[in-house]
Amino acid sequence: MTGNAQQSTNTHGDRNSEIGILITKPRGYLAVKSAFLLGRVGSLNTRLVELTGAAAGDHVVDIGCGPGQLVGAFADRVGPAGRVIGIDPSRAMIDYATGRAASNCRFEVGVAQSLTLPDASVDVVTSTFVMHHIPEAQRTAALGQMFRVLRPGGRLLLADTHPTGRVLPAAVRIMSRFAARRTDDPHAPGHHPDPLAAIDIRRYREALRAAGFGTVDFTTIPPTTGVLLATKDV
Repeated sequence: MTGNAQQSTNTHGDRNSEIGILITKPRGYLAVKSAFLLGRVGSLNTRLVELTGAAAGDHVVDIGCGPGQLVGAFADRVGPAGRVIGIDPSRAMIDYATGRAASNCRFEVGVAQSLTLPDASVDVVTSTFVMHHIPEAQRTAALGQMFRVLRPGGRLLLADTHPTGRVLPAAVRIMSRFAARRTDDPHAPGHHPDPLAAIDIRRYREALRAAGFGTVDFTTIPPTTGVLLATKDV
């Protein structure tokens, strides 16, 4: 559900062979995201910020930031002494977010697998509803970049769809399956024939450890979100 997200019509996106299909209609995306998350975008973002442990003065990067909602939530948390950077491959999303940015935020066009940030320069990295939209062959590189830019002791939060209730609106299940079916390479190693398994964020546990992270924990935010929290060892 970010600027990397792949959509099936020209109304929502344009195809790029390296980064998927870029969302080019921020307002339409916001409407879809609100429906997908059952109108709980604000409360979800608040909880995501809490889980990272971000504090006043921290430097935070949100990769695949889309129109910048989570960046805004972090801006409030880290305060004027902190800094939040939103990165997304879609120029339309970056322009939209920049026009609404708080003074301690900035936005730039970029991709997860090729970050321009210096080594060990940020305290928190987040990437939510993004991993299954990054081309399969680029995901290991993306995780490596996230590790590289974190300071020792820094935290990474990855999140994606993870239905937790026994009954969820049909739209959530349908959209989850549609996203996974269109973005997961059926010929790639580790491919999951079950669409919900394909977007299960837990599949990156071992990849995070291989990238160098120490602690890797999984939690859920009901009713639709799974979260991996990883810490870069001091």
